Parts: sequence; structure tokens; C-alpha cells
Amino acid sequence: MNAPVDQQEITGTADRAMICTADHRASSAGLAILRAGGSAADAAVAANAVLAVVAPQCCGMGGDLFALVHALERDGPGPPAALNASGRAGSGADAAALRAEGRRRMPVRHDVRSVTVPGCVDGWLALHARYGRMPLAEVLESAVLHAERGFTATPGLVAACRDAAGGDGLAWPTRPGEQVKRPGIGRALRAVAAAGRAGFYEGEFGAGLLRIGRGLFAPSDLAEPAAEWQRPLGVRAFGHDVWTAPPNSPGHVLLAALAIAAGLDLPTPADPGWAHLLAESVLAATGEPADPGTPLRPGRIEALRAAIDPARHERRRGTIASGDATCVCAVDDRGTAVSLQQSNGNGLGSLLFEPATGINLQNRGTGFTLAPGAPAEYGPRRRPPHTLVPVLATGPDGTFRAVAGCTGGGLQPQIVLQVLVRLLTGAAPEDALAAPRWRLAGGLGPFETSQAGAPIRLDLQAGAPDAWARRLPGYGHLVRAATEDDEFGEAQLIAASPGGGLRGDGPCPFALPRAPSPDPPRSRFRRCG
Repeated sequence: MNAPVDQQEITGTADRAMICTADHRASSAGLAILRAGGSAADAAVAANAVLAVVAPQCCGMGGDLFALVHALERDGPGPPAALNASGRAGSGADAAALRAEGRRRMPVRHDVRSVTVPGCVDGWLALHARYGRMPLAEVLESAVLHAERGFTATPGLVAACRDAAGGDGLAWPTRPGEQVKRPGIGRALRAVAAAGRAGFYEGEFGAGLLRIGRGLFAPSDLAEPAAEWQRPLGVRAFGHDVWTAPPNSPGHVLLAALAIAAGLDLPTPADPGWAHLLAESVLAATGEPADPGTPLRPGRIEALRAAIDPARHERRRGTIASGDATCVCAVDDRGTAVSLQQSNGNGLGSLLFEPATGINLQNRGTGFTLAPGAPAEYGPRRRPPHTLVPVLATGPDGTFRAVAGCTGGGLQPQIVLQVLVRLLTGAAPEDALAAPRWRLAGGLGPFETSQAGAPIRLDLQAGAPDAWARRLPGYGHLVRAATEDDEFGEAQLIAASPGGGLRGDGPCPFALPRAPSPDPPRSRFRRCG
């Protein structure tokens, strides 16, 4: 991540509990919940709700949510629980109608057909119902106060709002530091606290979504909860079990790449061969079908690994998805750990807003294809392919090892792969996150389509080992030095320390010490955006 010196990730340690988010206001809200005796799920929901208010360019109530939860006390030994709270297309979704207009791809912005039913609120409610300890109204209180009393606009929010100016009738900030109020969001949050999902999907927001859709959505689409608990996908790699969400999350790409890489003779990260072999592992995994079983079968992994040339890159063209998201990692004093990913799709999403509440609507429908008969063809009640990848690692005995996640759309599997390989081979969390990264780039999609099918390129983040830039072209890679504007994912990580306790790193880690202190933690913070 190319952050200025005063905005680098900060390391935190804790004996009891910890939360890490992309904004100090969200981390503070989560920490307050942990201090009050709330669970990691309570804290994650509280933090995500604050982010939904103050950072709509990263996430929001009009977006989707995925999560992993490791709760030995609640669920007993075994794999973590995976939550899929991604919404479906409306009952009126019609790919043939879009093709008849001459479209070859899904619309991206300013078109309600890119909008799917938001799953975020259903996700919050599912997490709270299964793992919450505190009343929902208390969990959402900080977010309500930020919405109703106002908050300070960040540069990222101001930049994102330039895209929305004039299109929604709302008063968006025009300069950093400006005070912003979102009373409609406050009403929506209060409605959720008072009436659950009915207060949102059947209330003011739901009625507005039906009007905007003009027949795309039916009341029955909003009546069916989007959130469902699933069995996660997992793989044994580098002496640990690594877990993530099944499709429509692309987590299978991360796990396949991790399994491939674990069987390779990896040099040290300073060696260009390390970057080459991990990049080839991602490329091999990316072409695998989004099937919960097929990508992780040992025979298939071995075949993909055997096809990798340790000295030569296989030139290919492809599509690397872009997008925006936020991640919340939390661990509580009973050992429950949560990795929560939440997103609108691309920035503010579709740039369409439910007018009563001002909630911006996601554009996850852009992940669909218009190819007739394709598995991901746009159609009624279908979930689109996603980019969110929550990650959780456990030891062979099922004990908690780490929760992680990052932003960056389709970059998430490759960014998390680099962080995990470093962590699981001995690096400290802060070193695993701070180390410069590579990224596969070229064809962008699904939210950027102008370069789809372009040659795959290896971009190197500033500070990468000199040997990478010098020698990777010799492996056959197209190599480019990244600029400060290039996205390398904003990653977060909380790991169990070998001697006990927790160690976390990311933009804003807040820790709960053994003896709670009345004083807020002091640190430098990098706000989302």
C-alpha cells in the first residue's frame, strides 16, 4: 500500500481482544463494544455500521457482505462458519432485453439493472442473531450518532462524491474536513434496531428500492433474507488450515493458489523466484471453475502445480477484477474471531440512491455476463460472481491462528496470498502486511471493461526488492513499476501470538488490554479513503 509515512499501518498487541478496520471511528466503535462485554460479531457489526455511514465509497447498507466466524465456545471444534449475505438479481432481470438493446456487457453505473438486492443488513442480523451478546440497538448506536450528529469528510469521500454530484439530490461534501450528516441513514439504522429486517427491507428503504426498480424488483425479492450460513472451503497449507467462503465468493482462487504454492520450492521473499512462483500459482488457480469441490481436489492441484515452470512465465491474457470494499477483523475475549468483508461493488456502487434514506445502491450486478447460457448469465433471483474474500486460519488442532482480509476487488486473492505465505512461514503480522507486493494487472473487470483480454502484467509496488525489477523480465514477465495511484489492497490481520495474546496490524487496530483502560488508545490512523 503506497501510503504516506504518517498513514502507514500500525501494529497493536492485546491480551484479551482486538479489532482492526480502515477508519479510527469504526475501530473506536468496535472497541467500545468489546469493552462493554460484546462479542467479536457485535464489534464487527458496530464497526461496519459506522463505516457504512462515514465511508459509503467503501461499503454501505446498500451493499453486500461475506464473513467467517471461528467460535469454539459456541460451535465447538471444526471448521469456522461462513456467512454469505450477497444479494440476488430482481425477479424482473432479463438478459435478453439487455442484449436486444445492443449491449454486450452489463451496465456499470446509472442503470438500476446493475443493482442487486442489498444483503448487508441481512448479514448484520444473521451475525448478531447467532453470535451477538449485546442488544442490537446498542451495537448500532455509534453509527446512528455519526449519521444524525455528523462526521468529518475524508479526502477519499470527497473525491468519490464528485462522481455522485447532482445525480441524487443529496448534499455531499465538497472539501475534506467538512461536517456531513446523513439523517436518512440514521432512520434506516434505527428501523433495523427496532424492527429487524422488516424495518429495512419492508420499510422506507425497501419501498424506495421498489419504486426505483420500476418492476425489476418484486416485494417477494425483498421478503426473502439474503444471508445464509454455509460450510466454508478449506485447504491445508504451510502447516495450517486456511478457510474462506465458497462461491459466489472467489475464495476458491485463493485456496487453490495457496495449495499450489505450498508444494513448490519457494525461495525467500527477496528472491524474484518467490514473486514468480506465487504469481504463477494465482494465474493457474484463476482459470479454475467456481465449483466448491473441483478446484481443491488434490489431483487437480498437483496437475496445476506440475504445469508451472519455475524458471519461465506462461504468457497469457485475462481479466483481473477491480472494485472497492472494506474489511473488519475482530477477536473477542472468549476467542471468537470474525473476518467480515463488505462492499458496494465499485466505489459508491451504481451511483443510484434510494431517495428517502440517501443509501447508495451497489452495482454487484455488473459481475453477471450477458453471454447466453453462461453459468453467470444475468437472470432472475441469481447471485452474481463476487470479489469479497474473508479469510481465517486455524492450526491443525482447530485452534485460532489468524483472521485477515483486504480491499482491492479481484486483487484480493493475490494480495491475501502474499500476506498469508509470509505469515504462515514465520513473518510477524506487521512484517507480512508492510512488505511490498506485486500484483497481476492488465485486463480489468468486471467493473472496468475497456482493457479486458489485455496481456497480463506484473506490477511491482514501490519498495519491492531491486532483484524483482531486474530479474523478473528474465522469467518472461511484463514488469512495470507501480505508481502511487495503483491499488495494492489495504490489508488487515489479527493473529494469535506464539506466547499467547493477539497481535494485529492494519490501518486502525484497537486492542483491549488485560485491564481495560478508560483512556482511548493513541496512535496514527489511516481513514478509509
